[in-house]
Amino acid sequence: MLTPERLRKAERDRVEPDNPIPDAYVKEPVFIEDHDPLSTFPPEETAALVRRNGQIAGLLKRDTVLRDLQRLRAESRLNEEILQVVFETAYEGIAVVDQHANIVHMNDAYRSFLGITPEAEVIGRAVTDVIDNTQLHRVVETGIPERAQTQVIQGQKMIVHRIPIWRGDEITGAIGMLIFEGVSELYHILEQEAEGKTLAETAKAAPEYEDVTFENMVGESHAIQMMKSRARKASRTKATVMITGESGTGKEVFAKAIRNMSPRAKGPYVSINCAAIPDQLLEAELFGFEEGSFTGAKKGGQSGKFEQAHKGTLFLDEIGDMPLHMQTKILRVLEEEAVVRVGGSQMIQLDVRIITATNQNLLKKVEEGTFRKDLYYRLNVIQLELPTLRERKEDIPALVQHYIPKLAYKHSLEQKTFTKEAMQKLRSYEWPGNIRELVNVLEQVLTLADGTAVEVHDLPHAVQAAAEQEPKAMLHERKESREKSMIETVLEEAGGNKTKAAEQLGIHRTTLHKKIKRYSIEV
Repeated sequence: MLTPERLRKAERDRVEPDNPIPDAYVKEPVFIEDHDPLSTFPPEETAALVRRNGQIAGLLKRDTVLRDLQRLRAESRLNEEILQVVFETAYEGIAVVDQHANIVHMNDAYRSFLGITPEAEVIGRAVTDVIDNTQLHRVVETGIPERAQTQVIQGQKMIVHRIPIWRGDEITGAIGMLIFEGVSELYHILEQEAEGKTLAETAKAAPEYEDVTFENMVGESHAIQMMKSRARKASRTKATVMITGESGTGKEVFAKAIRNMSPRAKGPYVSINCAAIPDQLLEAELFGFEEGSFTGAKKGGQSGKFEQAHKGTLFLDEIGDMPLHMQTKILRVLEEEAVVRVGGSQMIQLDVRIITATNQNLLKKVEEGTFRKDLYYRLNVIQLELPTLRERKEDIPALVQHYIPKLAYKHSLEQKTFTKEAMQKLRSYEWPGNIRELVNVLEQVLTLADGTAVEVHDLPHAVQAAAEQEPKAMLHERKESREKSMIETVLEEAGGNKTKAAEQLGIHRTTLHKKIKRYSIEV
């Protein structure tokens, strides 16, 4: 191994230029692994850092590592000081509990409201012994966040938020926030209760997806955050978008969110499932028809989905099931930006943004000759490959908390909570049907489970039989594989332009460079 120190030593020793380079090599280099203690670093020599897969990651010196550690410790201390100031000066009451629901932090605002003197010791005590009617211990058990809930504390109705703290796949505690401000919000919630309403009853009865935005889309996992970031960028343009992913991953939710954030948000949103319309009717459904164009044609004719979406967005779901002869006609419409009704001859100009969705491998269909290659590339200007639910299991508690009130209202049922064991089973199950299957399971247990808390035995047999979650290493490996695939796809779309690819991914160019190197991606 050739190191900078060896080269400098060779220069000091005035090694002749024509001497062979191996004279300056380290004959028996020191190799260390990324999990080795600092004491294994040689004091003077440079060591080779070896990854767990056996690849050499680079060279390190002990003093370099020490300097970096000192810098990181200084940054950590600064962050702790900032958080401490925020914690103690916040107007809201804040309490933090550990995984056993014992209090580990409580700020002055909360202490003052509870009448607890600064000298009184609450740290280490069970939260149920300190705060009236608290549900923080339940949040620790279930991992389900609870926002804008009313809680009677010291004889007063207050608004509280309860948020679980996750570290990887484990709940390590929870944060409770007591809101003193936002009086109008408090009165609004109390007014609903006075009228005999619940939060579930205020669930919107508007058409599904009507108000979907990226902000209210449920999910904080890395996989869904990356996808939301990319979809936000896609929404700003008129470029066609192809949303891929397994059934039940929320493709139309993303399509609606893209439309709602786009300059066409006030225009029409027209949706059609290409697999649900018989072949002989699909052309008339998409392009419209003139009077007398076929037996039974409506008098006066009728506009098609393309015309109805003029100045707006057309969502073509299940585009992979589009017949070949219709693919040719759609390609012509996209190229000419005009449509001719069935039985007509007049070209009708269009201004339509196209979003498509499929759960099929269209590239494979292109190779098989069942999907036009030119149409594929015309539709696939921006691709969004949605993660499966099994790739974002950390979002399951939040999804449960989101859907339970809606389903309870839909069926006029009481809301239910989930025991810690039942929630763990939900997180362990593989969810081949993704979010759609999760909603079906929630609907089932709401209807059939006895009591106010869902137990493991209330769950469907397939969910009950779910093995414990896969090892973290395997989960991490699968997430990395997906991230690598996404980066490769975006780089290909960007023509190898790393700056453009980084913008589409929503990460810094330097971060992209590191990931390219880490995953050995060829550019």
